Amino acid sequence: MELSEVTGDRLVQILATLANPHRMRILAALAGGEDYVSRLAREMGISRALLQVHLRKLEAAGLVTSRLVLSEDGKAMKYYDIEPFSLHLTPEALAAAALSLTADQSQGDRK
Repeated sequence: MELSEVTGDRLVQILATLANPHRMRILAALAGGEDYVSRLAREMGISRALLQVHLRKLEAAGLVTSRLVLSEDGKAMKYYDIEPFSLHLTPEALAAAALSLTADQSQGDRK
């Protein structure tokens, strides 16, 4: 995903998702390659439930993908990996993205 391919609404979603320190740490941990929920939770020192909340938000924003794998002992393991993206924010890029904001998104700060 490139910034030029992202609508204003999508950019707001991505930036809001990245504004959380846990999510930034999750992306940093996944930068080394895919990992499954239990091991990632242990490495990050947070509960699996909290990790899964953040992973769902990252997945909804299109920043990570997931897949289920059955282990040899029959356990379902959910693996996550980073979806390649590049966001180079400039005033011009933000101005272009702002043109495609929907009314709901552009009113978001006023609520």
